[in-house]
Amino acid sequence: MNIQDILTDIHSLEEELLAFERKYGIRSEIFYAAYASGEEPENDQWILDFGEWASVYRTWLSRQADYRNELEKFRKSPNSLRGLVSVAA
Repeated sequence: MNIQDILTDIHSLEEELLAFERKYGIRSEIFYAAYASGEEPENDQWILDFGEWASVYRTWLSRQADYRNELEKFRKSPNSLRGLVSVAA
């Protein structure tokens, strides 16, 4: 994946995370910390959502790391923003 593809993926994942946050009234990082520590949902109907939410959040974290790694390659060049900044037509 190139940096633009990674950024597009991040934005898509953030939309999914926002939908869960709005539905359940809690930020994803707070939810994930509780979920990862083994907390169970109050309602059995939430189990599938919570599994998906956790998966989306882990993927988002991974894409964030991918993005930072790709940015590091650009930072090492003398013109760090050249080729990185683009304007959507």
